[in-house]
Amino acid sequence: MRRRTRLGLIAALACLPLVFGIGTRLGGAAEPQLAEHVGTWVWRSSVERFGGFSGLELSADGLDFAAVLDRGTIAQGRLQRGADGRVTGVEQATLLPLRDSKGEALTGRFTDAEGLAMAADRSLYVSFEGYARVARYASPGGVAERLPRPDAFDALQNNSSLEAMAIGPDSALYTLPERSGAKDRPFPVWRFRGGDWEQPFALPRDGNWLPVGADFGPDGQFYLLERDFFGIGFLSRVRRFAIDGDTVTGGEVLLQTRTATHDNLEGIAVWQDAAGAIRLTMISDDNFFWVQRTEFVDYRLAP
Repeated sequence: MRRRTRLGLIAALACLPLVFGIGTRLGGAAEPQLAEHVGTWVWRSSVERFGGFSGLELSADGLDFAAVLDRGTIAQGRLQRGADGRVTGVEQATLLPLRDSKGEALTGRFTDAEGLAMAADRSLYVSFEGYARVARYASPGGVAERLPRPDAFDALQNNSSLEAMAIGPDSALYTLPERSGAKDRPFPVWRFRGGDWEQPFALPRDGNWLPVGADFGPDGQFYLLERDFFGIGFLSRVRRFAIDGDTVTGGEVLLQTRTATHDNLEGIAVWQDAAGAIRLTMISDDNFFWVQRTEFVDYRLAP
């Protein structure tokens, strides 16, 4: 997430009790929803590295998870879910430092991990926005394998670069930045396949909505999680696109929340439950700020 000053965050978020009282009436009306809210669960921990969750991956059954954190950490664990499918807890959670290609823990501007994608062989791809790049990890906590870095990444805005990432049905890796550089400029989408990067298409920018997470669902569609900020809280939106070669179509809104319905949702994983419904599971980035929360949020699409 692009950093705001501590003073600005205090002004915007310090009165969260009030936000939950009136926030759903502010920040624009929610559109008719194609996604139904299943549940929200707040994850709390006193572990030193805990917080700043920005990218999320789930197993096919929606239970095992991996997530990346803003300060160069990767988390793994297993979700507990109730009979209705909502998250009720986390078990077997571990947090490990992300490492560079020499095996050293990441430091400084190289730590800001934002996007996460899991390949068929369970290797992990992580995108970074402090110094824009993508790295492959054969295993969590392992040594980074650096992917080629195109010159175009140098032109991305500092601290607002490679935010969302996903692996398509064709095993290609897709990523896009949080900011495009201007409100009338579309978001470039880069694709990595065959050992090279290309920029086949772009997604139109829609007002203040910024992409923060992405995933391909079991239906082969591309799901984009977007965020806006309105005075006293965050708004979230999920859109669905079809990608066919170098062409992208669609963009229907599946979910759009009012202000402060959820915290700062940044990671998304799309999977299918036992009833055949597409599920959207998201995680929030608390920015390591005491008035925010780490939330697991679940929505369900009709089968």
